[in-house]
Amino acid sequence: MLRLLQDEPAHPWTVAALAAKAGVSRAALARRFTELVGEPPMTYLTGWRLALAADRLRDTDDTIGAIARRVGYGSAFALSTAFKRTYGVSPQEWRTRAA
Repeated sequence: MLRLLQDEPAHPWTVAALAAKAGVSRAALARRFTELVGEPPMTYLTGWRLALAADRLRDTDDTIGAIARRVGYGSAFALSTAFKRTYGVSPQEWRTRAA
């Protein structure tokens, strides 16, 4: 499951979809994933998406909207909101500081 999330971060994953891929119940998937990874699957996915976005902001000139779509957010606004909640600065501020 971890590989699916890492390889396809932009896919609209749900616990139900991951459980179906694994052939287990949602509860079993969520419990096992949390035991092995240390956090629930959707929490992990959010962190992974934001880490990828942070890297792309630092390493590319892609627009924030393009980065948002590539990592699984529907808009630049959605990415910006999540990014600021986690990193404490906007994606643009992150990019400026990384330069």
